[in-house]
Amino acid sequence: FFFNELLLNRPDTHELDSNTKLYESKEVDWFSLTGVILLLCFAPFIVFFFIMACDQYQCSISHPLLELYNGEATLLTIWNRAPSFTWAAAKIYAIWVTFQVVLYMCVPDIMHKILPGYVGGVQEGARTPAGLINKYEVNGLQCWIITHVLWVANAQYFHWFSPTIIIDNWIPLLWCTNILGYAVSTLAFIKAYLFPTNPEDCKFTGNVFYNYMMGIEFNPRIGKWFDFKLFFNGRPGIVAWTLINLSYAAKHQQHMFSVLIHIAIYVLDFFWNEAWYLKTIDICHDHFGWYLGWGDCVWLPFLYTLQGLYLVYNPIQLSTPHAAGVLILGLVGYYIFRSTNHQKDLFRRTEGNCKIWGKKPTFIECSYRSADGGIHKSKLMTTGFWGVARHMNYTGDLMGSLAYCLACGGEHLLPYFYIVYMTILLVHRCIRDEHRCSNKYSKDWVRYTAAVPYRLLPNIF
Repeated sequence: FFFNELLLNRPDTHELDSNTKLYESKEVDWFSLTGVILLLCFAPFIVFFFIMACDQYQCSISHPLLELYNGEATLLTIWNRAPSFTWAAAKIYAIWVTFQVVLYMCVPDIMHKILPGYVGGVQEGARTPAGLINKYEVNGLQCWIITHVLWVANAQYFHWFSPTIIIDNWIPLLWCTNILGYAVSTLAFIKAYLFPTNPEDCKFTGNVFYNYMMGIEFNPRIGKWFDFKLFFNGRPGIVAWTLINLSYAAKHQQHMFSVLIHIAIYVLDFFWNEAWYLKTIDICHDHFGWYLGWGDCVWLPFLYTLQGLYLVYNPIQLSTPHAAGVLILGLVGYYIFRSTNHQKDLFRRTEGNCKIWGKKPTFIECSYRSADGGIHKSKLMTTGFWGVARHMNYTGDLMGSLAYCLACGGEHLLPYFYIVYMTILLVHRCIRDEHRCSNKYSKDWVRYTAAVPYRLLPNIF
């Protein structure tokens, strides 16, 4: 349940309204508390299991389990075979994070002055539950470009370090990212009690485990501009996503094209739309705790890159039809994902005075009551992709995720963890979002679901 929010930048279908109060202190039920404790205990071992399976068993999931079952190996022997923490890896990771902090804090964005249509520089986020509007320095695309230009320049000219530096230190880097993930989560936890950025936006439940994992502060900051949530959501993990796969590709260049294309499209889309991301649920709803701090540092860079890691240990040569099919599936999925979100943004910016698929958009006008008792109006689209299914952006996302996995062939299950995880995550997020909208819009939501009866797959679900 709780890792449904570890997906960075996949926004809910219906963005949060600034007049709706969503965050109140509450007691934690035993079911939720049990889930929190289990994830705190076992999520790091899930990551270690997948990385270890590649390092020691050629990415086979069943092989280590069978060895444990048959007594041919023990947890201790598997643990002892894994590379340990090294100061070399610590130095690499410290330089990496420091470099991203410098780019984030010290290099104001100029890309919005150069690239038509790109929104960067100082931008306002959504109104917080306490009524505050934070400002952000949106320079993620610029950080990504600078980082990758330097990476390519090093590989071609400077030779400061090997292009395989990441994969060569992969498991020692795992320990380093865990250290940072736990450190920043603990810092945010202590900071919320001692010197919160905005005390009015803190959420205490009375349970220390839940507070630590789900977060207390809404937008913890150091100084005016260093925002924990935006930095850790976007910089160390997502900027590194393409670099990690480039390091993999340095081992087996001829086998990584499909994976690199899919990841590059996804990451560039995220940074191109970073200003829009400020209005999505990741920023507007989530508090900053372990699941974001640790998840952004560890879960994302290690489990979202399993496909590239798999190809390092199991290089394959896709047939031309297979490769073409994977590429087409990914591109169609991206088109649906981006077009669906664009249609929603266009509809909201113009208040419906636009054309979608060559026609004036249709919609259902809804009313809802905010926490202060006021009555507000909202419009739910029933045209374009939003008339095909209520979450077609998720459908496109899942198509892209499946293509990402299919690029690895079908010999092992490990590369398909991503599509399984994404399906569970997005289906749950879909149901959770609709439950919230049902409570918010009441009878108007019933009218909307009658007009658009399917969630993800037309005529199926």
